[in-house]
Amino acid sequence: MKKLFYTGIFAVLLGVGHEVAGADTPTRVFKLNIKEDISPAAWRKTQKAFEEADSARAAVILLHLNTYGGTLQDADSIRTKIQTCRLPVYVFIDNNAASAGALISIACDSIYMRPGATIGAASVVDQSGQKLPDKYQSYMRGIMRSTAQAHGKRTTVQYGDTVEQWFRNPDIAEAMVDESVYIPGLIDSTKILSFTPDEAMQYGYCEGVAENIDEVMHHIGITHYEIIEYKPSMLEKIIGFLLNPVIHGLLIMLIIGGIYFELQTPGIGFPLIAAIVGALLYFAPLYLEGLAENWEIILFTGGLALIALEIFVIPGFGIAGVTGIVCCLCGLILSLLDNVVFDFSGIRSDQIMRAILTVTVSAAGGLFLALWGGHKLFTARSGLLKNLALLAVESPEQGYISVDVELLQLQGQRGKTISLLRPSGKVIINNHIYDAVSLYGDALEPNTEIEVLKVESAQLYVRKSNS
Repeated sequence: MKKLFYTGIFAVLLGVGHEVAGADTPTRVFKLNIKEDISPAAWRKTQKAFEEADSARAAVILLHLNTYGGTLQDADSIRTKIQTCRLPVYVFIDNNAASAGALISIACDSIYMRPGATIGAASVVDQSGQKLPDKYQSYMRGIMRSTAQAHGKRTTVQYGDTVEQWFRNPDIAEAMVDESVYIPGLIDSTKILSFTPDEAMQYGYCEGVAENIDEVMHHIGITHYEIIEYKPSMLEKIIGFLLNPVIHGLLIMLIIGGIYFELQTPGIGFPLIAAIVGALLYFAPLYLEGLAENWEIILFTGGLALIALEIFVIPGFGIAGVTGIVCCLCGLILSLLDNVVFDFSGIRSDQIMRAILTVTVSAAGGLFLALWGGHKLFTARSGLLKNLALLAVESPEQGYISVDVELLQLQGQRGKTISLLRPSGKVIINNHIYDAVSLYGDALEPNTEIEVLKVESAQLYVRKSNS
């Protein structure tokens, strides 16, 4: 009731009052468009818009609404923000205010609807349209009823009797959620309630029908006004871009490919940096949207730690490595789902399959591109990044050898054994002692004349001399 009183004061003093007084300053109306599913993004946008409205010293906030619904948690947050706002908040339902949209609309001080629009159908459903268990419906019934009651009662006098009536009948709000609610003359007990504009006006759930914003302002009583529209920031646009499923796939490929390249090269370099940047760009928008929770990010980073442990500490590849891979994949998949820990009751099976396919296909694609593209980019003579890789080959034909030149010069030389060769031992050649191996595995006694037949890997191979 208190807010309704201030709403009228604002309308008179800042709207009609300007024209009566002949003031040139228009009434500032801050407009927020909510024409998408109610989600963490919509809640975050609402918070920023209300802050901007306050900074802009707006007199009125107008929601331009068209939504089929969304998450109950975010709708409840927006409802609370509207109810606690010091400014009057009006809503213009452009086409639909279903489910979460109905809750938001009822929270506003006045509701205006375009001809052909609807409001209602506020049962809590999953994205396939199936109703969720009664615990969800019970909560929704409660907040719809309390939101309607928050507008208070109006008192009328009929034939000397005082009659109190709700500005917005809470039973009607509850009937938008529960088909078992029966309201005589309005709805039976088998249908979820939705209103057309005329029906909404008849039962107190709409203050006027309007074709556009100008007509809404006329209904409110403000004819000299300035619209200040909320504009999404560059950060919000970037977040929206990064939430594209195609971008998710590319980022997963970047993460997997970067990790693979880093494991193939010593030290810490560009591939690891690329993988870290990819992970940040993947998880940060999902975290801001409320999809990726802290434990899901920890699950992913823990998986990476297990893989590193398996590669650098534990020989071979076993339980730690396999567990690490599973943890990484699960972290990526779960961050794409709007689950609460391991409660998937509100998520369709096709959503789960889509998340699994997005991650697994992208991971496989990233690994394939790392294997195939590594050669094309780094090792091919015409590769774009060929200068980042060492392509030269130091072959023996070009004079590059990995053994002492002195040993190579001993090939064909003669000497004698100074210990038993069975098959390895000591020989003396030109008064220098060397390790040697009997070429044919024969045991050679000490003081046996020998001949060096070949030198390989810094090892002399000898046989008994025939002369």
